[in-house]
Amino acid sequence: MISGLPSSGKTTLAIALAGKIGVPMLGGTDILKQMAMDRGYHPVGDDWWDTQEGLRFLNERSGNLEFDREADRRLCQVVEKGNVIITSWTVPWLTKTGFKIWLSANLETRAKRMSMRDHTDVPHALETVAKRDKENYALYKRLYGIDFGNDLKPFDLVIETDGKEAVEVADAAMMTLRERKVIA
Repeated sequence: MISGLPSSGKTTLAIALAGKIGVPMLGGTDILKQMAMDRGYHPVGDDWWDTQEGLRFLNERSGNLEFDREADRRLCQVVEKGNVIITSWTVPWLTKTGFKIWLSANLETRAKRMSMRDHTDVPHALETVAKRDKENYALYKRLYGIDFGNDLKPFDLVIETDGKEAVEVADAAMMTLRERKVIA
């Protein structure tokens, strides 16, 4: 499982590890996008969450705590089966199963990454990341009492990604997974 604040590199690392290890990858956002489609939204693209429609969905979602609980239940079921790389903001706190990685990056680094990914200017990305941080913290505190971004006790490995290329982060994760005999 891989977790971290928005634009810390979760999906990038998950794709790299899934390819290196040869297992499928599933993100919390994949489950949420499916649930959004069930509600009539059209979640297309990695930057959908930052679009007007994506933000509208997040607002609807924040008013319905059962929505997130259902997504987390589905992800926990997948984790229990094993042999998958999962990205999730909450599941590492909700299950004892699996090896858990937290990716850390400062606000400026994450805004620059979002800016490049979403083809937007850095000030807009900075505002978006800060807003998402605040909303996610409040949501997960309310849902589960999680001190999101501060309580890292559930994690087996914490990787600081500021100033690191994606390949460096993936290599560090692979090395630890091998050292701890999580993978061969």
